[in-house]
Amino acid sequence: MPRLFGTSGVRGVFPERVNPDLMTRIGRALAHYFGRSALSVGRDARTSSRALGLALASGLLSSGSSVVDVGLVPIGVLAWSVRRFKLRGGVYVTASHNPPPYNGFKVFREGGIEIAGVDEVGIEEALERSSYASWSEVGAYSTLDPVDEYVSELASLLSPGSARHKPRVVLDTANGPAVLTAPRVLTDLGTPAVVVNGNIDGRFPGRCPEPRPDVLEPLRPLLPALGCEVLFAFDGDGDRLSVVTAGRGFVKQDRVIALFARYALAERRGTVVVSVDCGSAVKRVVEEAGGKLVFHRLGKTHEGFLKYGDTVLTAEPWKVIDPRWGFWSDGAYQAAYLTKLMMEEGRSLDQMLQEVPDLPQARCSLEVPEDLKLEVFGELVESLRSLYSEKASLTEIDGLRLDFEDSSWILVRASGTEPKIRVYAEAGSFERLSSLVDTAMGVVVRSLKARGAKPLAVERSLLP
Repeated sequence: MPRLFGTSGVRGVFPERVNPDLMTRIGRALAHYFGRSALSVGRDARTSSRALGLALASGLLSSGSSVVDVGLVPIGVLAWSVRRFKLRGGVYVTASHNPPPYNGFKVFREGGIEIAGVDEVGIEEALERSSYASWSEVGAYSTLDPVDEYVSELASLLSPGSARHKPRVVLDTANGPAVLTAPRVLTDLGTPAVVVNGNIDGRFPGRCPEPRPDVLEPLRPLLPALGCEVLFAFDGDGDRLSVVTAGRGFVKQDRVIALFARYALAERRGTVVVSVDCGSAVKRVVEEAGGKLVFHRLGKTHEGFLKYGDTVLTAEPWKVIDPRWGFWSDGAYQAAYLTKLMMEEGRSLDQMLQEVPDLPQARCSLEVPEDLKLEVFGELVESLRSLYSEKASLTEIDGLRLDFEDSSWILVRASGTEPKIRVYAEAGSFERLSSLVDTAMGVVVRSLKARGAKPLAVERSLLP
C-alpha cells in the first residue's frame, strides 16, 4: 500500500485523492487504532470539508467510536478540545495552507499533541484490519461549541501584567476560521484589531491561504493607511502565523521563532526543537540564552516533546508550539502572545526584533510534474553533493542541507504535500544567497528539460 501520510497529516486534491470513501475508511481505522474511544472532529472552511467531516464521523461511529463534533473552528480549538474534554484524540479536516482544491486531515492524541510517525504507521496498518461494530455498539454522536471557553481561557492566560503600550494591529484571517477566535482574544487583551479577509469562504477569495512574503506584500500599505504598526496573517486553518511590520515589512519566520525562544528560555532553560529549514537567528539567540538547539524533520517537530524531556519550545517556519499554552501550533496564541509582549514592554515588534539577527534568506518552490518529482529531486541531491560535499557539512534529517564555513547554508527537499521541490537558503550577502539558489534551481530546470518537461510554476522569494 502506498504511504498515506505525508509531511504533516494527509493531503491531496478533492475528490481524486481525498474523498468521502477515504474518510470513511480512515474513520474506521482510527476507531480501531484508538480502541473505540471518544474523539473530537472539527473542520476548516474548504468547500469539501463538511462532506469529508461527515464521512469521517460516519466511519468512526459505525466502527464503535463516539464523536464530539466541534464543527467549523480553527485547528487550535480542535486540539485544545482534546485536552480540555479529556478525549482519546481528535481529527481535523483541513489542507492547511494548500490551494482550495486540496483537502485532508490531521490526527491528534491525548492532550492535543499531533500523532507521531509510529502512530501514522499503526493507522495505515489499521486500514486493512478495521471492521464495523455491531448494531448495539455503534458510537454516540454529540455536538459542542467550545469557542467561548477557548477564547476565555486563552485571554486569561495571556492577560498582560501591565499595559505600557497599546499596539494597533491588523489581523488577516485568510477567509478562514481564525476570524472566530483571534479578534476576540485581542479584544479581551485590550487591543481591538482591524480585520481583513474576515468573511469565511473556503474558496479563499481574498488571497492565497499560504501567508508567504509575496502573498502578503500587497497588504503592507494597509499599515500606514490605517495607522497600524503590525499585521498578523493566518493560513487557511489558523495554525500558521506570519508577521508584517510597518518598519521592516515581512518578518522572516525564524526571527519570530527566535523571539519566542528568547522569552521561553528566560523563564526556563532547556531544549528548543526546530525544523531543519531554520536559520542562524534561532541558533544565535538560543545559544546566547543558554539553551540547546536541536534540528528535526519539517512537519514533525512536535515529536521533540516526545523525545526531549526539557523542551521549552518547538517550532518550524510559521508554526510555533509553546507548551505554556499547549502541545499544538496555534496562530491565535502566537498573535496574542506577541501582542502581550508589545503591551508589557512598551515597544513595537520592530524595536524588539532589533535584538534578533537578520540575514538574507530565500524560500523558493518549483512546481514539477508529480511523476517526475522524486526522480528530479534525486538528481538535484546528487548534483549538490558533487558540487559541495568537500566544502560543506551535510545534514540529511529531511532532504539535504549543506552548511558552509562562511555560515551560509542551503536546504533542498521534496514537498510531502504538493508536487513541488523546495529550496531554502541563507547567506551573509544577497549575492552569495542568489548564487546558491540559482545553482539549485538551475539543476532542477535542466533535469526537467532532459525529461521533456519544465517547471509548472516557480515561487521565488529572496528577502534581504
